Amino acid sequence: MTIKDILKDADFEEVAEVKVDSKNRVTLSRKNSKVATSYRIYRNSIGQIILDPQVTVPAYEAWLFRNEEAKTLVRKGIRDAKNKRLLKAAEDYSKYPEDPE
Repeated sequence: MTIKDILKDADFEEVAEVKVDSKNRVTLSRKNSKVATSYRIYRNSIGQIILDPQVTVPAYEAWLFRNEEAKTLVRKGIRDAKNKRLLKAAEDYSKYPEDPE
């Protein structure tokens, strides 16, 4: 993996200064982590560290992230919906119950 794959934006800002605890751990505050549930950690030869935020995707949804064509179609559909480019359904689905169970 190259640095270009990891580093999506080179504009860094200092967020906080923290000290290691007695076990050499660094704690991140929740306010600095809005979405991430885990981090990939990268370190260079002089000890600088990059934390790359990660999120977990359910296994049954992971296929979408690996399928570029499907991902493109989903993004197009979302854009169309935002721009109110919608098609009328061929059938009136209101006649079906909400929950078939």
